[in-house]
Amino acid sequence: MAQLSPKKLGKPPEIVFKTLVAHQGPSLFVFVIPVAEELDLKLAAKAAGVKKIEMLPVKDLLKWTGYVRGGCSPIGMKKLYPTFIDSGAESLAHMLVSAGKIGFQMELAPEQLAEQVSAVFIPLIKAGTA
Repeated sequence: MAQLSPKKLGKPPEIVFKTLVAHQGPSLFVFVIPVAEELDLKLAAKAAGVKKIEMLPVKDLLKWTGYVRGGCSPIGMKKLYPTFIDSGAESLAHMLVSAGKIGFQMELAPEQLAEQVSAVFIPLIKAGTA
């Protein structure tokens, strides 16, 4: 199933974020970026403190996070993985992220999300996307 578009949510796209999970060997990392943007894997690896990083295969998502594609929330994963939120979120009053089930979103302040998952704000998106 496709993720709900900002238009369907009735919200401006700049406040709607997606949760992506990447790995380097057995280590997993969570990245929260605007839904219309693309994760820059080099920036993601730098943020995570590793040399290279790859997206976690979709078939492994449920096993490691407890969530399915399109319903992956940064909150409530099986483990608290190192989490990074794109720095563009810091200037927002509120943001939307998946609530853990396809079609469900939660709205919260970026600082609240960062506090819940011990996240760091850092640039993560490819230049010139969207």
